[in-house]
Amino acid sequence: MTDEPQISEPVVLDEIDRAIIARLHENARIPNVDLARAVGVSPSTCLARVRSLRERRVIVRYTAEINPVALGFTLQALVSVRIRPGARHLMEQISDELRTQPEVAQLFFLGGSEDFLIHVRVRDSAHVRQFVLKNLSANPAVALTETNLVFEHHTALSAGLRAVL
Repeated sequence: MTDEPQISEPVVLDEIDRAIIARLHENARIPNVDLARAVGVSPSTCLARVRSLRERRVIVRYTAEINPVALGFTLQALVSVRIRPGARHLMEQISDELRTQPEVAQLFFLGGSEDFLIHVRVRDSAHVRQFVLKNLSANPAVALTETNLVFEHHTALSAGLRAVL
């Protein structure tokens, strides 16, 4: 149920690899010559290092961070979902259906009291209500939902990852 490539064990990274990862996380569009200068290697070495990080699946993709407000999505919410015990065999189907919804920014499959946590981006509270009613409450496999509004959202590199870089 994940889009991320599976890696069986941690990849060995040296200080240059870690510096490259940190810089690319800050700005994935940094020109190679500037990245090389920032991490203290030649441009050809830097390019080879980035290619190696991609081949070893440390770098999976480059993305643009889009401001949801600019697209009219002024509200974000986290919706936790519990599936009925007799419907657990439908979890993959439910996950597949949820991932096709344009409001879904992130979908987490959980272990614990809840089965899914859905990060949605919506226009307003009526939109989040409509999303929950249409996609969750109307589904007989769903036992319970709980919606929490997001007041602030940070996507910066976590302190934990920063510590290993």
